[in-house]
Amino acid sequence: MRLRLSDIAGQAGVSEATVSRVLNEKPGVGEDTRRAVLTALDVLGYERPQALRKHAMGLIGLILPELENPIFPLYAQTIATVLANSGFTPVLCTQTPGGVTEDEYVAMLQERAVAGIIFVSGMHADTSADTSRYHALQEKRLPMAFITGHPGDISAPSFSCDDTAAATMAVEHLSGLGHKKIGIISGPERYRPVKRKLEGYRKAMAGIGEELSELTMFGEQGGHAAAARLIDRGATAILCGSDLMALGAIRAVHERGLSVPEDISVIGYDDSPLIAHTSPPLTTIRQPVRDIATAAARALLDSINGQAPPTSEYLYRPELVVRKSTGMVRS
Repeated sequence: MRLRLSDIAGQAGVSEATVSRVLNEKPGVGEDTRRAVLTALDVLGYERPQALRKHAMGLIGLILPELENPIFPLYAQTIATVLANSGFTPVLCTQTPGGVTEDEYVAMLQERAVAGIIFVSGMHADTSADTSRYHALQEKRLPMAFITGHPGDISAPSFSCDDTAAATMAVEHLSGLGHKKIGIISGPERYRPVKRKLEGYRKAMAGIGEELSELTMFGEQGGHAAAARLIDRGATAILCGSDLMALGAIRAVHERGLSVPEDISVIGYDDSPLIAHTSPPLTTIRQPVRDIATAAARALLDSINGQAPPTSEYLYRPELVVRKSTGMVRS
């Protein structure tokens, strides 16, 4: 691929002159700027000039499922900061329906000789997925770290929010407000976080009332459709698997001519950036994203530096953030 300075400059957010200075190893360019230009080269698929290839080992792959959910950009930002402070640059890989798959990204990252890979909510979170892809990376001694779910028999550090505890505290909050018809919306049950949320929900609902669950696709649209079904089933409160699902649920409530929380209470999950400014401000379960992301990045760096990484999964305690979308059940 022919190297175009304008493309690299646009990706890195610098001038073409700055790109030229970096590529020709001229003085007068800050380290952060140099890293930005080199990362732009890698992201755009350009081959680094021979003199700069020695820097390739400073790259770390970061694979995310998507960026529409605000929680994933927050993971990426936190991880990038930790890596940069240690002299590493993340190569961000995001997936879209019909786009590049996780396995294809892994192959591309290996071609670029990355020093390690961090997987966020990837195939490792799917209990039906084949884990041989991760065994193959282990055999190549490529350091890995996982966020949100542990891929079973893989000896690598994993960091997750305690989804079981999250669902339990959400049900207890709603039950304390007098709700008995509490529904839950989440994604397909084959995903580990979903299994754990359902486990916590079912245990907490024992002795309270009937279980009302609707499993659907992730995202606002899925939350909207599932909430409509729960309303028809008589739910007075709805626990959602993400903040985006909760926004869809609130839209479904309003479309029925009902109000949140006067008629139906809604709880989200994540505490995504800006979610406190919705109407009404969303009660949600806060994931300790920065703590999880920081721990995963540091564990990967330790592994790269030859230190034995932890091989078990670390669970982080969530926090209930009460705002205005939950209230007492209407008599």
